[in-house]
Amino acid sequence: MEQISRIVGRTNRYFLAVVIVALAFLIRLSLEQVLGGTASALLMVPAILFASLLGGLGPGVLATVLSLPLTLYFLGDVSVEHIAAHLLLLAAVGFSIALMGQSLTHALANARATEQDLRRREAHLRSVLDTSPDATVVFDAEGRIVTFNAAAMRRFGYSQGEAVGADIAMLAPPGRVGEPDPFRRALTTHPRRRTALDAVPRGRRKDGSTFPIRLTVGEMSVEGSRYFTGFIEDLTERHQAEAQLAEANDELARLARINELGEMASTLAHELNQPLSAITNYVEGCRRLLDDIDSRVAGRMRNALDESARQAMRAAEIIRHQREFVARGETEQRPENIRRLVEEAGALALVGSRERGVNWVFEFAPEAGMVFADRVQIQQVLVNLMRNAMGAMRDTNRRLLHVRTLARGDRVVVEVSDTGPGIPPEIEERLFDPFVTSKPGGMGIGLSIAKRIIEAHGGEIGFRHGETGTTFYFSLAVAEESENAG
Repeated sequence: MEQISRIVGRTNRYFLAVVIVALAFLIRLSLEQVLGGTASALLMVPAILFASLLGGLGPGVLATVLSLPLTLYFLGDVSVEHIAAHLLLLAAVGFSIALMGQSLTHALANARATEQDLRRREAHLRSVLDTSPDATVVFDAEGRIVTFNAAAMRRFGYSQGEAVGADIAMLAPPGRVGEPDPFRRALTTHPRRRTALDAVPRGRRKDGSTFPIRLTVGEMSVEGSRYFTGFIEDLTERHQAEAQLAEANDELARLARINELGEMASTLAHELNQPLSAITNYVEGCRRLLDDIDSRVAGRMRNALDESARQAMRAAEIIRHQREFVARGETEQRPENIRRLVEEAGALALVGSRERGVNWVFEFAPEAGMVFADRVQIQQVLVNLMRNAMGAMRDTNRRLLHVRTLARGDRVVVEVSDTGPGIPPEIEERLFDPFVTSKPGGMGIGLSIAKRIIEAHGGEIGFRHGETGTTFYFSLAVAEESENAG
């Protein structure tokens, strides 16, 4: 009927009424031999009906007027009263049909307009739902999905065909036995409390994976049936942003502590230089006093005082280098013998190791000779690694410290191994960060300073687990033998 109406819309309705009546006359004429004078208006009434339905009141009246003389043609030789009655009856029926056709035409037009309006509204609603960044699901009081927008398809992985008609529970992880799914809980929640339902912690995708969500549910009633619209917000990115913000805050706090540490180191360096200079002067004075005493004990005391003076001067030098490094990141690199660096650092780091039951082994590769290094800073790294290794073995039965040098192309690698329990897994990734330590009472700045020193030398520092204990290693650039300054 709708296709016929479109054709009528492109054709003159009155001309169409004439054509329909003419066709009805021709058909009735072809049946003249069979029907004779009976049923003279047999096809005229349907012709008037079609003209009225397709064209409205005007074409219906025209079809009725045209049908009257054509019907008279088939009445034959009958009385005038019979003809008049027949034509009056046809006219009454025709005009009635025309009036009813007008009403029906208007009703059909209104129905078409309403249908088109509903389609426009549905298309508009679908467009709004599909452009919404949040997953939007409409479901009925039984929990069956009615509408599933494009964002919901992306979030949950279901196609519209898979979702529509399915149970809403498939979008949420299964809860405890007897506990309703979060969406069904929304059906029994008071409407005023259903605005922002935070009781839904996670949604479930088609592949079974879950993600954090926020569910907002609204209720509507259509012809006595209840429907619910759920707006589902994916909180994954928000949670990630919150985690990144917390991490950034931690990093700012860490940098603030590093800055404070730098200021503290600078202050300590300034304050300690004075007592260290005084200690050196007093030691030198005592040594000169012992020069006047000639005995074996005095000789041993002179040696001890000489060593004390050297260590005090060494401490002052370490403080000066560390202060310059913290302030400007500068190093005084020159060719140094790696074996001498390790041995001198070991003499300082291993003081008291015998009393702790620690044995040590130094292994030097013949081809690992000269390196570019700041002597004081590299020895500071070595002392830190060796003391850490001894500290790691304080609770073990076998205590062996193994230090060795290796030649790797244009690099010399130094390894410091222990037989301790290893690095706790929870701090492995942050081991070289400031203030991270596994030692009771440790500050957690030794390895971070060592990392900065080695990186300032263009090298690398790291660690690896062994069968027992841990091996720390760092690399330095090779220097030519001819560049030996010592």
